[in-house]
Amino acid sequence: MKKTLSLICLLSIAFVFKGQAQIEGKKSLASKGAKLEKVGEGFAFTEGPAVNREGHVYFTDQPNNKIHKWAFNTGEITVFMEDAGRSNGLFYDNRRDVMIACADMENQLWSITPKGEKKVLIESFRGKRLNGPNDVWVAPNGGIYMTDPHYKRDYWKRDPEMQQDGEHLYYLAPDHVQFIRVDENLVKPNGIIGSQDGKQLYVADIGDDKTYVYDVEEDGYLINRRLFTEKGSDGMTLDNRGNLYLTGKEGVTIINRKGEEVGLIPIDEELTTNVVFGGPERRTLFITAMGSVYTLEMRVRGTH
Repeated sequence: MKKTLSLICLLSIAFVFKGQAQIEGKKSLASKGAKLEKVGEGFAFTEGPAVNREGHVYFTDQPNNKIHKWAFNTGEITVFMEDAGRSNGLFYDNRRDVMIACADMENQLWSITPKGEKKVLIESFRGKRLNGPNDVWVAPNGGIYMTDPHYKRDYWKRDPEMQQDGEHLYYLAPDHVQFIRVDENLVKPNGIIGSQDGKQLYVADIGDDKTYVYDVEEDGYLINRRLFTEKGSDGMTLDNRGNLYLTGKEGVTIINRKGEEVGLIPIDEELTTNVVFGGPERRTLFITAMGSVYTLEMRVRGTH
């Protein structure tokens, strides 16, 4: 609790844990007078928020096998897709106007059109099933990075044991033909996000409670892996100042480009799972946390 209070004081952030959050002070990354708003509840387990070109946010309710859509202009939440392949992490590929989904039911990677038409992009590596695609990021060139940890699911009808020889990080080339491993030395990779220019990739190793940053080469391979922060994450995102937003049991932790912890948005839930910037200007922080989803208006904007 002392750690939380010190971070709150640092940014002059005063929170009412069972209500809304009042954010003040010049150092705050949130808009003046912004409040943490619960915009949806009653879900089983929310995950994988992704924003489309217009600013609407899609998110998953994995146990209920659905993808929902939050409309930024009305605040309305509707069901976008039933039988969603037990999708987990999502990312919207605005170049192709499709959503990329980690479809965990059959351990596949999907693309989904705005009409809900799906296409399987990947379902195996070297002749064996993936462990369970978890989170995904689409680079500016159309290449796709994906984490593949192993979490046993009670809905799997196949062998629930790990199918690959470890839990790895993968890359699918823009032509959707070449599919390679780009890091085989992680414990349990989970959250993933890349910089707006596509030159850096952040990957959380939740199994080792660390987050790394890589340099991205033109052919998609990764070099110069280095420790970014001694903290893992489920899902994560970036803002235009280079701050990285990590999620976990405390809420949303904000790390600056130097790897320093500069803020915390406490969420009164057992676990905060993921985060994205929504709205047409990408200034609405959209947060998934257990059975609920939240928004917070920010001074900064998202980069995707």
